Amino acid sequence: QVQLVESGGGLVLPGDSLRLSCAASGRTFSSYLMGWFRQAPGKEREFVAVISRFGVDTYYADSVRGRFTISRDNAKATMYLQMNSLKPEDTAVYYCNAYPPFDSWGQGTQVTVSS
Repeated sequence: QVQLVESGGGLVLPGDSLRLSCAASGRTFSSYLMGWFRQAPGKEREFVAVISRFGVDTYYADSVRGRFTISRDNAKATMYLQMNSLKPEDTAVYYCNAYPPFDSWGQGTQVTVSS
């Protein structure tokens, strides 16, 4: 199992962009499909995007498809989420995890989209 640390969140205006990072420890990062998830206030955690072990295949939730791009750099044991055209409904704590996810979760990174 790998340890994961999310970063890159912040407060932005609608229409702005952010890039989230997920740094993994351990030597087995490339062994896992990896995903981004998010949890908005008062809502359950939901799937955002997933990427295959070597980044060839990706899949997105309908709500973010066309605006978000997931990527990974196995040499750096890091995964990214480029978020463009952000909307207020994208406000949430964003988490990375394996896909399907491990039982344990990191602290996440807060993304707030507000004017």
